[in-house]
Amino acid sequence: MADNPRAKRLADLIREVVAEKLMRGIKDPRLGTRVTITDTRVTGDLREATVFYTVLGDDEERAAAAAGLESAKGVLRSAVGAAAGVKHTPSLEFVADAVPENAKSINDALERARAKDEQVRSASTGAQYAGDADPYKKDSEEEDAEA
Repeated sequence: MADNPRAKRLADLIREVVAEKLMRGIKDPRLGTRVTITDTRVTGDLREATVFYTVLGDDEERAAAAAGLESAKGVLRSAVGAAAGVKHTPSLEFVADAVPENAKSINDALERARAKDEQVRSASTGAQYAGDADPYKKDSEEEDAEA
């Protein structure tokens, strides 16, 4: 999205209108309450809008939601046009948001790190140092050795 404030306002409006229409206006069972609109971006010329969404469920439900959004694209664009009042209503493109998958991979990595930390902690319990308690020589020890 450009740094255009008008594009940002239009993107926010599109996100709200599409989410509201999905919740109350579209009767497609594939789009139920499991679809969440996460972000919207509009090009600088206000001609194209990309709507990011997530779907709670498995791959089959995600594919069904994608097909449902594609079939409802015209109705959603009409609703955006009525709410926005712009000369040209932007075309909508729906893109599945990768945030849930990224968050899951980060959580898995953190869980592996916690498990490794616990292994190190359990291995170090009751362990002894390999050398003396204080391996560094002091000046007074050197003088004692010379005398």
